[in-house]
Amino acid sequence: MVIADTSVWIEFLKNNEPIFSFFEDRLNNREILGIECVFGELLQGCANENEIKIVKEYWENLPKTDETTVWIEAGEYSGRNNLISRGVGLIDSVILVLAKRTKSKIWTLDKKLLKLLDKEIVFKI
Repeated sequence: MVIADTSVWIEFLKNNEPIFSFFEDRLNNREILGIECVFGELLQGCANENEIKIVKEYWENLPKTDETTVWIEAGEYSGRNNLISRGVGLIDSVILVLAKRTKSKIWTLDKKLLKLLDKEIVFKI
């Protein structure tokens, strides 16, 4: 499975290549994991009802994982690893924790987050 962060989703939703084609293939193969906080960020940035509808349709159709206690675990993980001082916020910490839980790769365009990730966990196109 692949966890795409908000930056990747935005590029996909804008139909920006090469992200769009690679992302679409992963979606069609049901390899993209729906993460609640990522979709919260996407919905926060929607400009109109049509965009909200599109984002919600993706959310409803993606595979998901149990996110119980993930915010607590992410806070602890962030604190132990001093992530906030490295420019990595709580949502990125949630993504990290969920990737470890589900043994998923992380697809991000965030340079600060990429610096933290082991090469084995990074999804590259």
